[in-house]
Amino acid sequence: MDSSFAFEAPSDEEPELEPDNEKWEKRGDESQSPWDFSSYSESAAEEHNRRKTTSVEFKISRALQKCALSIPNPKDDEISDSEHHKQEDYKTEEGDDEAEDGGDPKSFFAPSDGVSFHANSFMEFSLSRPLLRSCEALGYTMPTPIQAACIPLAMAGHDICGSAITGSGKTAAFTLPTLERLLYRPKHVPAIRVLILTPARELAVQVHSMVEKLAQFTDIRCCLVVGGLSTKVQEAMLRSMPDIVVATPGRMIDHLRNSLSVDLDSLAVLILDEADRLLELGFREAIHELVRMSPKRRQTMLFSATMTEDVDELIKLSMTRPFYLKANPSAERPASLTEEVVRIRGIREAHQEAVLLALCSQTFTSNVIIFSGTKLAAHRLRILFGLVGFKAAELHGNLTQNQRLDAMEIFKKKEVDFLIATDVIARGLDIVGVQAVINFSCPRDVNNYVHRVGRTARAGREGYAVTFVTDNDWPLMKAIAKKRAGSKFKSRTVAEQSINKWSQIIEQMEDQVSAILQEEKEEMAFRKAEMEAAKAENMVEHKDEIFSRPKRTWFVTEKEKKLLAKAAKASMGKGNNLGSEVISAQQAEELKMKEKRKREREKHLPRKKRRKLEAAREMLEDENELGNSKEVNEKGKEGKSGIPIVEIGYRRAKAIKAGKRAKEAGRNVKRSGKVKHHQSRTEEMRDLFQTDMSEKQQKRNLQRTGKKKAKTSFKSKSRYKRR
Repeated sequence: MDSSFAFEAPSDEEPELEPDNEKWEKRGDESQSPWDFSSYSESAAEEHNRRKTTSVEFKISRALQKCALSIPNPKDDEISDSEHHKQEDYKTEEGDDEAEDGGDPKSFFAPSDGVSFHANSFMEFSLSRPLLRSCEALGYTMPTPIQAACIPLAMAGHDICGSAITGSGKTAAFTLPTLERLLYRPKHVPAIRVLILTPARELAVQVHSMVEKLAQFTDIRCCLVVGGLSTKVQEAMLRSMPDIVVATPGRMIDHLRNSLSVDLDSLAVLILDEADRLLELGFREAIHELVRMSPKRRQTMLFSATMTEDVDELIKLSMTRPFYLKANPSAERPASLTEEVVRIRGIREAHQEAVLLALCSQTFTSNVIIFSGTKLAAHRLRILFGLVGFKAAELHGNLTQNQRLDAMEIFKKKEVDFLIATDVIARGLDIVGVQAVINFSCPRDVNNYVHRVGRTARAGREGYAVTFVTDNDWPLMKAIAKKRAGSKFKSRTVAEQSINKWSQIIEQMEDQVSAILQEEKEEMAFRKAEMEAAKAENMVEHKDEIFSRPKRTWFVTEKEKKLLAKAAKASMGKGNNLGSEVISAQQAEELKMKEKRKREREKHLPRKKRRKLEAAREMLEDENELGNSKEVNEKGKEGKSGIPIVEIGYRRAKAIKAGKRAKEAGRNVKRSGKVKHHQSRTEEMRDLFQTDMSEKQQKRNLQRTGKKKAKTSFKSKSRYKRR
């Protein structure tokens, strides 16, 4: 099986005609585009008018009218192009281990001997004429290796785990055989027969658009179910029983539990796109719930560019001898990708935004995706780019779904030069013409890096991937360089003079940035007040109707969500992967801010709740201290069973008091086993609370306990903080 291949025609991407490139076959202008993000929701401008809010562009233009800034022109800059394009070969340090080769698929998978990764045309797969006509309309002529291997097996109903390089046409690889099977469905029995799950909303929109384009000459109906869009419209579409449902896990479970006449009883095919992300802790419980709701006799297909070979997870998904189709090594880099590293050392960490602006002003000026680590950092970069006159759009979780889709659409149409986003678009999205990907924040692991840089250099086109690496991120970048097969990183140096200029400009813009953020904060508060007022009016006017509705349920309670979050954090701390062990400076700052916000919320709690939280923290500290001592290891077994240390102290103090009363009454302590128990508790109590006392202090306490009116006796349980 030959893992190396070359593309002869684009697959999932829309055809882009390049007369100088001999790899692409020239086609007419009649080729359709498979992606259309604007048709799924209203425009962002209409949403702002409806909500009585203003866009970021409007705020930036108003700020520029109040105070104009002097922005340096790249053409008039004294810095030569050779300085800005200065590159050096990346050299790993001595002692670095070589990249480990991936092992063969485990015995759980069916043998893939004889599977062909080559086909000359789609007609070799015996597809129906409507599907061949759709492929011709989209400009697909020659199948890619993953399509050549997957389509025949999927049409036969086999379970498949497919892994191929980014941009190799995995969406069409599972869509075409699924549509071919649905052409022979019992049409007189409407039912949901195919469920396609994706981790991100934008990816679900893209897959839905692709399915509709390939099924445009058939009677197969497809439905989109994602968060952020109208629930009522999606519920009505699901009740009509479409043949294919493309969804995100959370919203799909919401409809299955709370919408009437919606079920998966007739499901025949379950497809997980970007399966390794769906099997992570954030989605794992939801995926397992959907698998439990699905029939056991079904076809299951998993696809990703970085497919994991975890057999246990696959067994949980009830796959039956799946074929593991690996068209290329999981970490292989495209031959047309140029990977670069920009070192951010020492003082430069404070001027990282200036380095980015200097790079985008001269080197990478258009069709660039910038990945930021947080939503707030992405929004700040969007404001800075707008103030300096760069055409940019932002995409992250703080935006509404209409705004997110609008950002994708204007970047796809090249109305803006830069798309500043978080990892929500790091997987699966196909945007033609992306010249460069800039990792403003270093990826957290190798898989995240592979998916980020996979947005460029797709289907044989050229592209650049630039990663900003601080001192804290350097060990992680070395691990990525070792694990990436065939990577030859270049070290890019940005001129110091240009960085200083942009640093001064950013300092001048701080007042405008603060004013825009404050205006957005006030607008959000006003919007929230309006929503609360509208909610109160609806509760008064439609009280009976609202309370007559059945309560919406969820398969995971709030308590279980917290336990899952703790398990995720614990697994990240104990992970063997270097990417999960190394925490960048930006991530550490985020954790500090998260803890600070948590403390601020606690200040507004009632006094009783605050005392409970303080008692819980003290209890944990005491348990940690006592766990290190030998006395607790030998006698403190009760503290390890989950009982609070305050409750243990109260019980043992009560036992001491009962033992003293029995002794004063003249009872024979040795007769009763119950009194013997109290005597042992007394010894444990002394060991627990008097280990840090000196011998003289212990003797004094023993003398005081012999008196009848001892002030050290425990009076009541109310003196101790309860759990």
